Amino acid sequence: MKVVITVFLALVSSICFGQDVTQLRKSQFNLEKGVAISGFDPVAYFKQSKAVKGKKELAVFDQGITYYFSSSENKEEFKKDPSKYEPQYGGWCAYAMGNDGSKVEIDPATFKIIDGKLFLYYNKFFNNTLKSWNKDETNLKGKADINWKKFYH
Repeated sequence: MKVVITVFLALVSSICFGQDVTQLRKSQFNLEKGVAISGFDPVAYFKQSKAVKGKKELAVFDQGITYYFSSSENKEEFKKDPSKYEPQYGGWCAYAMGNDGSKVEIDPATFKIIDGKLFLYYNKFFNNTLKSWNKDETNLKGKADINWKKFYH
């Protein structure tokens, strides 16, 4: 009987934990109608070194977040290791997260790959935050990592 109860409690806690993670991701990530990166293909940043708009019919739903892909190859690549391709800081502007911990929208075409991770930036109205990030990347990245943990842990 104890074994049955232990297995049941482990199953219930894993289901509840999974739901909590999904809800946390949905509430903290930068989503437009439930879609990450304004519908841009996260794998294309790495494979093509540019922002490429994804297609709704090539969508993947991963832990509460929907991603669009420009090709079935990119979709399959993402499914092998989603965390490898997800943007840092939930897809919010990396500079703003490092500067003051704020969640600021991004321009999907303004990005940088650092140590195999995707970072996105705001770039509108003559304000390209990637330029500011590049001037103090080490400091801003360290602060952004700390600030993001406040939202996401």
